Amino acid sequence: MVKKIDITQHALVPKFSKLSDEETKQVLDKFNISLLQLPTISASDVMSKAVDAKPNDLIKITRVSKLGKSPYFRRVIE
Repeated sequence: MVKKIDITQHALVPKFSKLSDEETKQVLDKFNISLLQLPTISASDVMSKAVDAKPNDLIKITRVSKLGKSPYFRRVIE
């Protein structure tokens, strides 16, 4: 039997979370940008699938380093 591995629990994988419509609006207003100006991530990416993201959703990636937590935002595309 093949053992399944949950990659989201690996120590080197940052935390991914899909933002709600309200949270997306707050991020776009905070940085005064449009959704199209954000970097992209594919909907077929393993982590996009893990958070059940669809095209035009916004994903927040939280990376942890020795200096603290850094948020990164990605727009989901086909």
